[in-house]
Amino acid sequence: MKKVSFALLAAAMSIAATACAPAATSVPGDAAPEPVDLTVFAAASLTEAYSEIKTNFEAAHSGVTVIYNFGGSNALAQQLGEGAPADVFASANAKQMEVAVESGRVAPDTAQVFVRNRLVVITPVGSTAGVATLQDLAKPGLKLILAAKDVPVGGYSLDFLDKAAADAGFGAAYKDAVLANVVSYEDNVRSVLTKVALGEGDAGIVYTSDIVGDPAKDVVSLEIPDALNTVATYPIAPVADSANPELAQAFVEYVLSAEGQAILEDFGFIPADGR
Repeated sequence: MKKVSFALLAAAMSIAATACAPAATSVPGDAAPEPVDLTVFAAASLTEAYSEIKTNFEAAHSGVTVIYNFGGSNALAQQLGEGAPADVFASANAKQMEVAVESGRVAPDTAQVFVRNRLVVITPVGSTAGVATLQDLAKPGLKLILAAKDVPVGGYSLDFLDKAAADAGFGAAYKDAVLANVVSYEDNVRSVLTKVALGEGDAGIVYTSDIVGDPAKDVVSLEIPDALNTVATYPIAPVADSANPELAQAFVEYVLSAEGQAILEDFGFIPADGR
């Protein structure tokens, strides 16, 4: 009988043991959060400020992407009423928020005022139209651009004209004379700003927040005094049938937080506490 080498026998046994051993399993680290899109319907006047809010909110919520739908609040409320998917609604007035409540997309008593705004008259830089006072808006031949009356800033603009027409410094004919100069009614405030900045109109009425930052370089502003102005109140609320209710509420809370309010103030808005 041939002798079997002990070394060879040991090696064979080692190989057999290895073959029968269970395969090693890797232990994964913390799983990355599932990506989530948070859709926010927001008034067009919030465009720049909400861009910074998006950056900060996404940084604090891993995997979340904030997707904005900016537009006139009336158009946004209509889209919500037609069933457009959304998580948060930020309106430029209470009227359009109430439209969303009546359609069932926002629960009653959930909206909160998160910021305020004021009206201002703008003219293009270098304009020769001679708009130096509010009374000049009634000059025959002036080309005026306003937002449509159903758009919050358009409604506020009409309120200003009503107050001015009741003021002895303007006269009862003032409103009609100004409206006779309107060459375009826009569907949101950013369109008013853009057209005036491009010189397509001699003047327009927007919010003070619209002329903070880059837009300010293309227009000159003419202040509307408190007695004639309207302070716009902006409400925000989570959408009742949001697919991401906790994140929707977290977004609302961030906008209302000290950090969110400071961002809005930096962009020319009046914080919710009126400071």
